[in-house]
Amino acid sequence: MFRRALWAAAITLLAPLLLTQPAPAAAAAPLTITDFESDGVPPGVYAWGNDAASTPALTTEPGADRPDAPATNRVLRSVYAVSQWGGWSHDFPATQDWSPYEGFSFWVKGTASGQKIFFELKDGGGSAGAAELFESSFTDDTAGWRQIAVPFAGFTRRTDYQPGGAPTDGELDLVAMWGYGMRLPTAQGTLLWDDVQLYGTAPPRPVRLSADAPVHPVDEKGQAEVGVTITTSGGAPLTADLNVDYRTGTGTATPGADYTAVQGTLTFPAGTASGSTRTFTVRTLRDDRAEAAETIPIELSGAGTRPPAEPPVVVINAHGLPYLNARKPVRERVADLLGRMTTDEKIGQMTQAERGALAKQSDIATYVLGSLLSGGGSAPSPNTPEAWADMIDAFQLQTRQTRLQVPLIYGVDAVHGHNNVVGATIFPHNAGLGAARDPALVEQAGRITAREVRATGIPWNFAPCLCVSRDDRWGRAYESFGEDPALVSRMATVIDGLQDNGVLATAKHYVGDGGTAYGSSASGDYTIDQGVTQVSRQELDRIHLKPFEEAVRRGVATVMPSFSSVDFGDGPLKMHAHDELINGTLKGRLGFGGFVISDWQAIDQIPGDYPSDVRTSVNAGLDMIMVPYAYPQFTSTLKAEVEAGRVPMARVDDAVSRILTQKFRLGLFERPYADRSRIGAVGSAAHRAVARAAAAKSQVLLKNDGGLLPLRRDAKVYVAGSNADDIGNQSGGWTISWQGSSGPITPGTTVVQAIRSRASSVTYSRDASADLAGHDVGVVVVGETPYAEGQGDVGRAGRTLDLTAADRAAVDRVCGALKCVVLVVSGRPMLLGDLSGVEAVVASWLPGTEGDGVADPLFGAVPYTGRLPFTWFRSVEQIPINVGDATYEPLFPYGWGLRTDRARDRLKAARDELARGDGPSRAAAVTLTAALAGRNWHADGSVRDARVVLGAVGAAAALLERSRSDSYAVGDAVVSVARDVAQSGGERPDLQASADHELASGDLTKAVELLARAAR
Repeated sequence: MFRRALWAAAITLLAPLLLTQPAPAAAAAPLTITDFESDGVPPGVYAWGNDAASTPALTTEPGADRPDAPATNRVLRSVYAVSQWGGWSHDFPATQDWSPYEGFSFWVKGTASGQKIFFELKDGGGSAGAAELFESSFTDDTAGWRQIAVPFAGFTRRTDYQPGGAPTDGELDLVAMWGYGMRLPTAQGTLLWDDVQLYGTAPPRPVRLSADAPVHPVDEKGQAEVGVTITTSGGAPLTADLNVDYRTGTGTATPGADYTAVQGTLTFPAGTASGSTRTFTVRTLRDDRAEAAETIPIELSGAGTRPPAEPPVVVINAHGLPYLNARKPVRERVADLLGRMTTDEKIGQMTQAERGALAKQSDIATYVLGSLLSGGGSAPSPNTPEAWADMIDAFQLQTRQTRLQVPLIYGVDAVHGHNNVVGATIFPHNAGLGAARDPALVEQAGRITAREVRATGIPWNFAPCLCVSRDDRWGRAYESFGEDPALVSRMATVIDGLQDNGVLATAKHYVGDGGTAYGSSASGDYTIDQGVTQVSRQELDRIHLKPFEEAVRRGVATVMPSFSSVDFGDGPLKMHAHDELINGTLKGRLGFGGFVISDWQAIDQIPGDYPSDVRTSVNAGLDMIMVPYAYPQFTSTLKAEVEAGRVPMARVDDAVSRILTQKFRLGLFERPYADRSRIGAVGSAAHRAVARAAAAKSQVLLKNDGGLLPLRRDAKVYVAGSNADDIGNQSGGWTISWQGSSGPITPGTTVVQAIRSRASSVTYSRDASADLAGHDVGVVVVGETPYAEGQGDVGRAGRTLDLTAADRAAVDRVCGALKCVVLVVSGRPMLLGDLSGVEAVVASWLPGTEGDGVADPLFGAVPYTGRLPFTWFRSVEQIPINVGDATYEPLFPYGWGLRTDRARDRLKAARDELARGDGPSRAAAVTLTAALAGRNWHADGSVRDARVVLGAVGAAAALLERSRSDSYAVGDAVVSVARDVAQSGGERPDLQASADHELASGDLTKAVELLARAAR
C-alpha cells in the first residue's frame, strides 16, 4: 500500500520529470528520517519566522486518520500566521548520507487552501545553517492527507537565498545532508505532517567532469592549458577505462583567425583515482586589431560521464581599446567605455547581487553584473581570509568572459574591522570610538580595516555609519559615533583611513535614520528602526546632514540612503525615493561626485509595484541597487522602464559613469584580483594592538568614589557577571554573523582573561555564587547580548534597557559585600538604578575582541580618558534626551568622563607640544606656562587655584583658534583641564554637555567659557 500511494503521488507531481528517469532498480525499503511518535516535538525539530507572530506553533498529537497509519500514530501540527516568512526545520546533529536513495517524501494533511508550499534540503557545508539549499514545492489543493514524493533530481538550488558559508557548487551531492525545512506560505492556517522518509534506490551515478577553472583568460598569441578532472560517485577509482572527448565550440571568437580549433580525447585508464586531471591546449592567434573580449567555449563529453553544469570557456582578452589604457585620464576612460556599452551592460553595472543568490557563478557574465556583496554573515566555508580571497577571485574571474571585461566591485559591511571574517581584528563599535574622542585613532582603525579587507580581495566597505543617534531605544545606536553632529563629523576621519588604503568608504545612512520617532516603524515588529524622522528642513540640516557634508568634503566615494522616511510636515517619504534630498541636496547642493548605493532590498519598501519601485528609486538618484536576490527581475524591469522612456537613458549614463569612475580610480581594471601579500596581517598582533588601544580609550569612567580605580595589581579580585567571559557579547552585533552571537565566535581576549593577566589573584563566578570571602574588590561585568538593526529596538520582543535579573543579582551580591566596580558592556546607555552601593562604574561599550583594552585602564596601565558620546539617562521616561535639550537632567551628561591621569601633567604635555608650533601656538604655550606654577596645583596634580588655571586655559583656547599648527588632540587636552574642574563640582550638566559640543565644533573658547560657568 505504501509503495502504491508513494508512486502515485510522485507521478502526479512530477510526471514529466519521471518520464526521463531510467527504470528504477529493485527498491530499497524506505528510510524514516523524522517521525512524531513522542509526546513532544522531536529533538532537532524547531520553528522559525521573521518575528514571534510569524513563528509557527509546533505540537504533536494523535493522527490515526492518516492512510496506512497504525492506531497509535502521532503527527506534527503546525499552526501558523506568517507575515513575511516562517516555517519549521529538522536539523541533524551530524550529517547523513542520502546518496543510496532516489528521493524524499513526507505526508501532509492540507486544507485545499491553494497555497504553494516550498520545502528544501540542506546539502553539505559546515553546519545546517551553512548548507547549500535545494528546493521543491507542492500546492495545498487537497483537503486531507496526501503523500508528497519528489526524486532528488527534481530539486533545484534556491535562487532567492543561500545562507552565509554555504557551498556554491550548485550540485545536490547527498553525501553530507544536514536536514530539511518546510517553508510555510504567507498566510494563516494549520497543516499536519508525518513520516518524513527517503525512498527508492538511486539510479547509477555517472562520472562527473569538471574543468580546473570555469574561465581561462588568455592574450592574443597565447595559449590556455585546460585541465579536465574526473570525480566518481563515492570517490572510488575508475573500474574501467574512461575516454573524455573535448573540442572547441562556437563562441564569439573566429576559428582560424582568432584561434586554432582543437579536438581530441583524454584517456583515464581503469584504476585512475577520482580527482585526477588531464590537460589539453588551446592556442590563440594575433590579428593586430583593437578588440573587445572574444570567447571560445569548450565542449566535454564521454560515455558514462556527466559534463560540467557550465562548460568551461577560453577568453581572448580585450585589448588595444582606449579605456584599457591606464595612462589615460579617468574621465576619458569612462567616456570611452560608456560609449561602447549596450543597455544591458549599463544596467548590469547598476545591479548588485548577494553572492549567495547566484543561481550559478556564470550569471555574473550572463547578467553582466557590476557588483556583488556579502550580507552580514554571508561568508565562504571555511571562513578564513584565504577562502575569502579565493571566493572573490573566482567571482572576478567570471567577468573575464564578458565582452568588455568590466571588473566587479565587491562590497561588505566591515563596520568595526573585517567583522565577517573569523580571526580578523575586531575594533570597538562606533559608540566606543566616539567615546574615545580621537579622530586620529579612528583614522588608524579605518586604515587597518582597509588593509585587512583589501587583503581578502574586497575594495568596498559599507561603512562608516554617520548617523546621529538621538534615541537610546534604537537598535542601531551603537553604530553611531554619538548624539552630537559635531562629534560624528569629527569621526569622519575613518573615511580617509579607508580610502587612502584602497577601499571605498560608504557614508550611511543618508539621511536622518538616527532621528526616527519611537513607534513609527512599519517594518515587522520593529519599533523605531526604519521608521519616520519628523523634522524641519533646517533641523535636518543642523543635526543629521552635517556629517554627510563632512564626508563629501573628504571625498567619500559612495553614499547609502536609509531605510527610514523623512517627514517635513507633508507626510513621510522613503529616503530611497527622495529626489529632493538625493538629487537636489546630496548630488546638487553638496556636490557629491561618487555613486549612491541602495540598502538591502530597500527599494521594495517604496509604495507601489516593482516597476514603480525601480523607476522611482533610480530617478531619485540611486545609481546602484542592492537587489540583493532578484537580479534577473531587477535587470529586466529596469530595461523595460528605460525602453518605455520612464527612466531616461541620461540618468542611466550618469549612474554608470559614477560607478565606472570609482572602479577606474581603484585600479580594478589593472588589478582585479586579491593582493595576497598582506593576507598574513589579517588579525595580526600589530593590528590587535591598535584595537586594544582603541578599546582602552573608549572606556568611560562614570563614577569613582574614593579613587577605587585604578585597581592595585596585588588585589584579590572577584569577577562576576554575564559579560565577563564572552567574546561574542563584548563584540556585539555585526560580528561573524549579522546579529552576532554569544560565545567564543572568534579569537580574542575576554575581560576576565585580561584581568587574570594583571591581578595576582582572581576568582571568577558568572552568577556570583562562589564564596566572596577573602577578596579585596569585586568587578561585575554586565550589559547586553548581541543584536543588530531593528531586532535590538526597545519594545521589540520584550527588549528593554534594564539589566537582566541575573546581572542585577550579581551586582547586588558582589557590591553588597565588597568594594566594587561595575563594567557596563553594551551598545548604548542602560538603566543602572541605585548606584549608592557601587564605588565605581565604567561604560565599556562594545570593546571588540581585545578585552585587554578594558583591563588596561582598570589596572592603571593607561589612564581613563573616554567621554560619553550619548547622554546617560536617569530614567527611561526621559528618553529621548540629548545635548541642547531645554530640560536636561541626566544621570551623566553628554561628554562626561572622569580621568585618572594628572591634570597638571596633561597640561604640561600640551604646553610642550604647543611650544613647537606656529606663533599663536607658542603664545598659548607661554600663557599655560604661567598657570603651571606649583602654587596653582594640589600634590595629586589636580587644580587648586581654579581662577588662575581656568583663566590661562581660556586665554590659550582663544589663541589656539588662530593657530594652524595645533591638533585637535592638543586643543582637547587643554580644554580637558577645565572639564576636570567642572566635573569635580558635578553641577550644571547642561553647560558641561554644551561645552563638549562646542569643543567638537571647534569653538574652544566657548567650550572653556561654559565649563568655567559650570564650575562656579
